[in-house]
Amino acid sequence: MIYGDKKVQTETAVPQRALWPVSVLMLTVLCSTRLFIYRSRSMDCCVATLLCLGTALYLLVQVIRFIFADADLTLLWLVAFGKRPESTLRGKVVWITGASSGIGEELAYQLASLGARLIISAPRVGALQKVKNRCLELSSLKEGDILVLPLDLLERDTHAAKTGVAIQHFGNIDILINNGGRSQRSLFQDTNLEVIQALMDINYLGTVSVTKHVLPHMMQRGTGALVAVSSVVGLAGAPLVTGYSASKHAQRGFFNSLRTELADYPGITISTVCPGPVQSAIVQNALTEELGQPVTVAGDQSHKMATSRCVRLMLVGIANQVKEMWIGQQPFLLMSYLWQYTPTWAWSVTGMLGKRRVENFKAGLDADSSYFTKPKTS
Repeated sequence: MIYGDKKVQTETAVPQRALWPVSVLMLTVLCSTRLFIYRSRSMDCCVATLLCLGTALYLLVQVIRFIFADADLTLLWLVAFGKRPESTLRGKVVWITGASSGIGEELAYQLASLGARLIISAPRVGALQKVKNRCLELSSLKEGDILVLPLDLLERDTHAAKTGVAIQHFGNIDILINNGGRSQRSLFQDTNLEVIQALMDINYLGTVSVTKHVLPHMMQRGTGALVAVSSVVGLAGAPLVTGYSASKHAQRGFFNSLRTELADYPGITISTVCPGPVQSAIVQNALTEELGQPVTVAGDQSHKMATSRCVRLMLVGIANQVKEMWIGQQPFLLMSYLWQYTPTWAWSVTGMLGKRRVENFKAGLDADSSYFTKPKTS
């Protein structure tokens, strides 16, 4: 617009109503954004809640599983998803010490059923022959597939010759299961030191001696498996078994150390088995305060783990080359975990259970069931 000689710059007026669509659009976008953020936060809260509930449910399931578990969780996982003994142990030559009763006897039966060839050893020849006959009944093995090889863990000067006989018979030894040994049921202050010495000689030095003569054969072949049947008291202490516990601690320490020395022989594996109470004759054969003095009360064995279940778990562990297996019903499995992860707390629990065990032992109850019963006061 021109006023006189000057040009005046003017702006076109925009009707006020033209701003309403923009305002409405901006308001809509803003509200939608806030609503989206609110819904996103609500969704995040729902997802977080579901995750928390899922985690809690998973932990609850695991706790329930652990309550009813009879082996460490790794071993139970291998039972479901690991290698099967049927496919890995068939045809193997397995030497079992302590094969005349208990875990060793059951090992012979189950391994024979799997098709493994056996060397069964113990001091009692008659008992070994019965085990052999039963193995032949349970399997398709022939007479020559099972060698009865009498062996006394105390007679260490015979172990080299016995090993030679075993190798000569089959040509090789694939697996050595060191199962032979004796337990103990006596208070230390009442126990002759000869008993402690005997337990170390049988359970520790005897086992080491047999291993000493078998290992060079495995090293020469570059393959083999050494299995040591220790005990839950090889993990932690317990009353009435001071000498036995010491021998099993020594045994476990030996094989753990030996494993490190065999790092250049990956084909040779070592497995340590730590079972809790199992139905067997271990209590009847246990040493007491004096050598030659038998256990007076063996007690009821029904509350203990079935030997067949224990052995099946062992074979799964051996087939999968597990380095250490914890096998046992509660509370023994729980104690294994406590000693591994919370030793201070484990001392408190062990002291409480141990006190009852000693009191009941002094009252004449058998040593094993005394964890679960109380002596009568009248």
